[in-house]
Amino acid sequence: MPKRRSRDLIHRWEGNPVITLDDLSFPVTDICNAGAIKLDGEYVLLVTIQNLQGDYSVHVARSKNGYDFDVNDKPLLRPMREGPGPHYSEHGVLDARITPLEGTYYLAYDAVSGHGYRLGLARTKDFVQIENLGLVSLPDTKAGALFPTKIKGKYARFERPWEGGSIWISYSDDLTYWGWSEVVMTPRGGFWDYHRIGCASPPMEIDLGWLIIYYGIKETSGGPLFRLGAAILDRENPAEQVGRTNVPILAPREEYERIGDVPNLVFSCGAVLEPNNEVKLYYGAANSCICIGTTKLERIVEACLKGEKEF
Repeated sequence: MPKRRSRDLIHRWEGNPVITLDDLSFPVTDICNAGAIKLDGEYVLLVTIQNLQGDYSVHVARSKNGYDFDVNDKPLLRPMREGPGPHYSEHGVLDARITPLEGTYYLAYDAVSGHGYRLGLARTKDFVQIENLGLVSLPDTKAGALFPTKIKGKYARFERPWEGGSIWISYSDDLTYWGWSEVVMTPRGGFWDYHRIGCASPPMEIDLGWLIIYYGIKETSGGPLFRLGAAILDRENPAEQVGRTNVPILAPREEYERIGDVPNLVFSCGAVLEPNNEVKLYYGAANSCICIGTTKLERIVEACLKGEKEF
């Protein structure tokens, strides 16, 4: 696919956005943020959609080439209807992040209600049938992402408690009860990620450890500015940082990123690492469409290590 020169490390596709409201076969209010994975040669996105009543659900979008997507009009993941779940997901479920783990695909998602955010967990093998495992966090935690393997003999996940705006790691013996929590990364005064940060893509294992793409928010006189950066964390102890970008790898510059329901926003829930080390980053723009950007893994790693030396 043709690309043009970009001021960011992530190169936008010239055909962006890849999914807009006009591409859907059913009426909705909003479309944003997509978990991503490549399954049997097919690209699968989990897109957050807001219906006309204002509630959120997660829909599957599929593509053979990673650029032309068909979005299923029936949600894969919707608010729970039994147990305590409905009370804490009355406004919907959103921002599903996909992790392959133990022969299946786990989806860490946000459940939102008048009581705030909580993390939920679901699993699927084919993105057709799904088992919702319910809520698995304390109140006011979001941006959950599972690791694809156990750490220190336990399941591990990232999360972003509302208070403090930092990325934490928590551990579990059974994927239900979580603890042993540690701070992994914090906002940095004077930097682009000054006020709040959170995990964007689930952790990807590379030679140097765990690569994550994360979002950073800086409050400005014109409102919050959402950008994306990257970090490398130690393989055995992800609370230890190997490298972190000092500048964003993607910032809102295009009109479709700066104008929308949430202006000046690029926000990701997933990326695909290709066999040739190309990174396909799927991201929501201004909470109004889904876009794609690409770069090489080596360039992200170089930016992380350079940032660590300069900091």
